[in-house]
Amino acid sequence: MSMKKTAALLLSGMTLVIAGSAFARADNAAAERVAADRLLVTWQAKDPVDVYLSDRMDGDIASAKLISAKDDNGRAEFMTDGIARPYVLLRDSRDRSVVRVAERVLHLEQGSNFRDLGGYGAADGKTIRWGMIYRAGGSAMLTAADLAQVQSLGLRNLVDLRSDEERVLAPTKIDGVPYSAVGYSMSALAAGMGKTPQNGANLYRNFPAMLAPQLRIIFGMLKRQEGPLEYNCSAGQDRTGFVTAMILSSLGVPRETILRDYALSTRYRQPKYEMPRIDTTVYANNPVAMMFARFQDDPKAAMPQPLQEADGRPFLTGAFEEIDAKYGSVDAYLEKEAGVSKVDIAALRRTYLE
Repeated sequence: MSMKKTAALLLSGMTLVIAGSAFARADNAAAERVAADRLLVTWQAKDPVDVYLSDRMDGDIASAKLISAKDDNGRAEFMTDGIARPYVLLRDSRDRSVVRVAERVLHLEQGSNFRDLGGYGAADGKTIRWGMIYRAGGSAMLTAADLAQVQSLGLRNLVDLRSDEERVLAPTKIDGVPYSAVGYSMSALAAGMGKTPQNGANLYRNFPAMLAPQLRIIFGMLKRQEGPLEYNCSAGQDRTGFVTAMILSSLGVPRETILRDYALSTRYRQPKYEMPRIDTTVYANNPVAMMFARFQDDPKAAMPQPLQEADGRPFLTGAFEEIDAKYGSVDAYLEKEAGVSKVDIAALRRTYLE
């Protein structure tokens, strides 16, 4: 893929567009929060559409609330009636086909980059089910209202991709959910590289080996249908971005879509809510804490930065290049390092696509 084409794909990915199934009349459906209690849904369709609201990811027309009948203007804005996680069903008035859509991002008071992987076009013209797989940044500063919203997701597993030091500095506030993590030291990682790790494609080349144990855990949960699940690092963009790329790849999501999802972190990160303020007098002898304290004092770090090299190449391509060079393909990598066989991939697609 050329640099120019890659940059164009990233730019186009800044809009939230969710494709419906190959058989759905309502296409390019998207949901976006326009106020705390109001949701805007847009779509394209040749025929009028009946708009329904549900509070369940698996809700059907029979149990949903009719919001707008035979709507032909391609947009509907309505109150969410206090529903923590609204799901919208768009039913074509002629052929009765249904498209399900939800918000891509959870709008938390003090959360960062908490997103649903649902709705992306995947293998065999299907889409990823909403409300089953979530990616996020750190959750050490969530408010009571945030925790209530997260609780409403019905999470059955949480996998923390962060280092030992990060998990001590900013422990998650999400309680009551089975929690998994693989211990590793950021200090040791930095020492192995001979310096403080700098973000970029070269850093991402380490992820296929470094995060293989975490992938084995996550894919094990997915294969056993132990979702909904959430996984996170601190910013929800780098380690989380790599894991997301592997999940989306396994479900047959095109590389261009994966890169668009990856780029959304620049839009949805909230760095000030990813880790509590570090007291340098308390952590003076902790090099990782001091590193994060420097980030907190850096005005540039307070704003999400584009995840690409100066030439526009996404950092994530470094991980893909490493996988292609060493394993030949993502499928081969997942089979060898995460225990995901071709049979497993077929089963995952049956479970998580609709």
